[in-house]
Amino acid sequence: MLCAIWLAGCGQGAAEQRLLHYQQRLAEALDVASPPNATPRNIGRFPERQARLFSLPDIRVGLTDIYALRGCHISNLVAKRNNQLGKVAAPSQRWLYELELWRRLKACWNTSVPSSLDAEDRQRLDRLTRLKTEHLPRASWNALFDSSEWVDSFSRASSPLPPAALSAVDTQMPALKYLRTAAQRQLDPDWSTDSTTLEGHLNTLRQRPLTAEILRALLLVEQRLEEASSLLDRALARPTVCSTELPDMASLAQWLTRLDRQAIRWLSALGDLIDAHPPTPPAAVATYRHAWLSLENPQAPLASMRAARKHHRELRRAYATQCR
Repeated sequence: MLCAIWLAGCGQGAAEQRLLHYQQRLAEALDVASPPNATPRNIGRFPERQARLFSLPDIRVGLTDIYALRGCHISNLVAKRNNQLGKVAAPSQRWLYELELWRRLKACWNTSVPSSLDAEDRQRLDRLTRLKTEHLPRASWNALFDSSEWVDSFSRASSPLPPAALSAVDTQMPALKYLRTAAQRQLDPDWSTDSTTLEGHLNTLRQRPLTAEILRALLLVEQRLEEASSLLDRALARPTVCSTELPDMASLAQWLTRLDRQAIRWLSALGDLIDAHPPTPPAAVATYRHAWLSLENPQAPLASMRAARKHHRELRRAYATQCR
């Protein structure tokens, strides 16, 4: 039994099939040949690892010096980070380590430990606390942008998001909001997180490469609507021939409107998450964001799709006016 692709959408090719079906009906109504279908451009390659991460120099402290600060309860954390498992820990776990280390150093100042230290060790504690405070926002950025869950969301080896899967935005949105809260409140002693909660949200992002799927859906719509507009351009050039009625676009328009809304929600949430981190992101990420994730850049996928859709509506109105 054939899937009801024109009404509900099914499978990864549902978006393509809806658009091609509309093109076919439009060509028949206008009595022109169907347009050649070009392959939509692919999304840009996500920045390479070194280009998207902050460089964080190691802070080297001798074992004797760490022992002097044993009252701050950081010795076990440092040992855990430096052992074999710590060196290969997932990016999110490395950030949790940095977060916990900063919190113990910060809390240590509210104890009797600093007054019990000699001047050199107290100075060392102050230096460690200041450096970890400065590095923590960049550490959380690196944890996000080095995680496979985040990077895979931008995978070029993806398909356009099917019309029936637009609710995936609602499924994955809580993960973005939580990660944004974590970035905003990591220096707030009244906020806390744990490995289970953090990994749970990252695993939500792992369900599908949603960012890439949305971008590819926008590019696909732009391409196919431009091709459909070329049919109207050809028909408008021969005003003596008129169709009695253009094919109805209501069902297609409903999907495109929902795609537009969900894309805005998702891209806005991505922007909010990026903005929750250090004010000057790596240049490669800023460039990628402007080219592919922007809501304002007229060359970015969302604005390009909107422009193609607006142009197509204008051509339909022009054709209807001419035929009247």
